[in-house]
Amino acid sequence: MKKSSIYVCSNCGYEMVGHMGKCPECNSWGTLEEKQVDNKKSSNKRNATKPSIRLKEVQSTNSNRIITNMEEFNRVMGGGIVRDSVTIVAARPGAGKSTLLLQVANELANTGLKVLYASGEESESQIKSRADRIINEISNNLWVISDNSMDNVLNNIHSIDPDLIIVDSIQTFTLDAFPGSRAGSPTQTMECAYELVKVAKNPHRPRAIFIIGQMTKDDEIAGVRALEHLVDTVLIIEGESGEELRSLLATKNRYGSTGEMGFFSMSDKGMLSIDNPSEYFMTKRDENCTVSGSCLTVVREGTRPIILEIESLVSDSFTPYPSRIGESLKREQLNTLVSILEQRGGIKLYDKNVVIKTTGGIRLKEQASNLAVIMSIISSVFNVGIPNDYVFISDVGLTGELKKVPSLESRLKEVDRMGFKKAFVAEGYGRNINLKNLEVIEMKNLKDVINYVFK
Repeated sequence: MKKSSIYVCSNCGYEMVGHMGKCPECNSWGTLEEKQVDNKKSSNKRNATKPSIRLKEVQSTNSNRIITNMEEFNRVMGGGIVRDSVTIVAARPGAGKSTLLLQVANELANTGLKVLYASGEESESQIKSRADRIINEISNNLWVISDNSMDNVLNNIHSIDPDLIIVDSIQTFTLDAFPGSRAGSPTQTMECAYELVKVAKNPHRPRAIFIIGQMTKDDEIAGVRALEHLVDTVLIIEGESGEELRSLLATKNRYGSTGEMGFFSMSDKGMLSIDNPSEYFMTKRDENCTVSGSCLTVVREGTRPIILEIESLVSDSFTPYPSRIGESLKREQLNTLVSILEQRGGIKLYDKNVVIKTTGGIRLKEQASNLAVIMSIISSVFNVGIPNDYVFISDVGLTGELKKVPSLESRLKEVDRMGFKKAFVAEGYGRNINLKNLEVIEMKNLKDVINYVFK
C-alpha cells in the first residue's frame, strides 16, 4: 500500500507537503514533524459519498439526556449529558478533574450504564486508591484501563461496548498510525480526538465521551485551538488546590448556556455539589448581629442569581499613596467607585486604605454589585453595620445616580426566596414584580441611599 509524507507543525498544527525548516504559518523553526499518509485510504475517503437528509427528519438527542445526582453538574451541562456528545474538562493540576469525573462515572455505572475509564497518566492501582477514598461502593459496571495506546482503548470500547467513556488525559495518548509524532504533539492530540469523536457520533451506537485536557501556564488548554472547536462542550474547573471551593464553568456548550457555572466543595469524599450557593456565600450571623463593612448584593453566574456578601476594610494610611486592594474586582473599577463615593457621597478617602473581597472569592464581573461595594465601604468608614436583611442591587453612575441592571426580576425573586426584607434598586425599575415578603425600595441617587441606611 503506497504511502506519502506530509509535515505538521507541532506548534500550530499547520500541514505542508515539503519540509521548509520554518513553519510558514507561525514562523517557528524546528517544529515540523513528518507524518505518514495512506494514499489509498485518503482516496477512498474522497470518493465515498454520504447521502444528505432533511433536517426536519433528524432525530434530536437533547431530550434523551443522562442525568446525574449532582445538580450543579447537570446545570453546567445544560440539563444533563447528551448521549452522543464529546466534552473536554480542563483545570490546573490538583483542581479535581479526575476526582469529579470518577464520581460521575461510578454514579452512572450504578444506574446500569457501562462506563470505561481510560487513563494514560495513572495506573489501575492509583485509580482504585482514589475510588476507595471518594466512593462508598464501586460499581460492577465501571471498567478501567491504564495505557497510552489509543488503539488499545478503541479495541476495549468495541469489546466492552460502554455508554460513557472517560479519557484522562488526551495529551498522553498516541495512535500507531502516526509513529513520527510523540504523545502531546498537535498531530497525536488531534488524531486521537478525531477517533473519539467518531466513536461518540456513531448514529447506530451513540456514546458520551469526556476528555480530560491539560492546561498551560497561561491557563489555556494545552495543544492546538482546534481541539476546543472539535468538541461539543468545554468545561473549566477553577479554584486553588488548597481551597475548599471549586467552580465548574462552561466556556462552550452546544447543548446549553455558555457561561453557566456550578459550585462544588472539595472534601475527603470528593467533590460535593453546592445546591444552594446563596446560602453558601453568606456568613451566618445572628439575626440582630451586624458587622461593619459587610454588605449583600445579587450577582448572576450564568443564568442563576446568587446572593453574595461583599466585605470592606477601611483603615488609616501612613504613606502618601494609600492602598486600593480589590481581591475580587479590578483595581480600576475599585478606584472608580472610590472616586464616586468621595465626590458624590461626600466621604473623603484620600488618606485611607481600602480593601475589598467577597465571601468565597467570586469575582465581581457585573456592574449590579457597584452599589453594594460602595455601601460596604461606607459601613466600614462609619464603623456601623448594615442590617442583615438589606440587599443592594444597582449600578452607580459617575453622576451618583443609580442605574438599571439586567435581569432585576430574577434577582429580586432570589432575594425574596431567601427571606430578606428590603432590596434597594434604581428608581422606576422595581415595580410590578410579584414578590411575597420583600419590600423593594427605589432610590434616585447614592446620597439618598446613604441617608436612608445610615440615617
